[in-house]
Amino acid sequence: MARMHARRRGISRSVRPYRTQAPEWSNTDKEAIIKQIIDLRRQGSSTAEIGLVMRDKYGVPSVKLATGKKITQILRENDLVSEIPEDLRNLIEKALGMRKHLSENTRDVHNKRQLMLTESKVRRLVKYYVGSKKLPKGWVYKPETAEILLSR
Repeated sequence: MARMHARRRGISRSVRPYRTQAPEWSNTDKEAIIKQIIDLRRQGSSTAEIGLVMRDKYGVPSVKLATGKKITQILRENDLVSEIPEDLRNLIEKALGMRKHLSENTRDVHNKRQLMLTESKVRRLVKYYVGSKKLPKGWVYKPETAEILLSR
């Protein structure tokens, strides 16, 4: 599949093996895994960071195979999910960093273009999340209020 804002194709990379059950060597203690996910979230880790820690430190290659639920489902059940989805939050942070750079370097035309592309990705994601009811109906991305959104 081609890239969103470029005519190039994607790069090849490794793919997680198809499995229906957790491997024998993995940690499959369901309650311990859920407790650890909740503890990591309370410490301020994102869902991606939680997945990496669970894989590298606790020997859980796939939380979904071990518990039957994704990390976001576990967090949602325990009321620990953030208001803004993680991928949208990351794009907004990226756009804020670009805006800060542009305020200091006004003639950086490449960054202006990249900011336009990033903010268009944000708007597309907002449209998707509003349609899938993960964000409220009137939710709109505004660069002026984006920093306030991320501070919550």
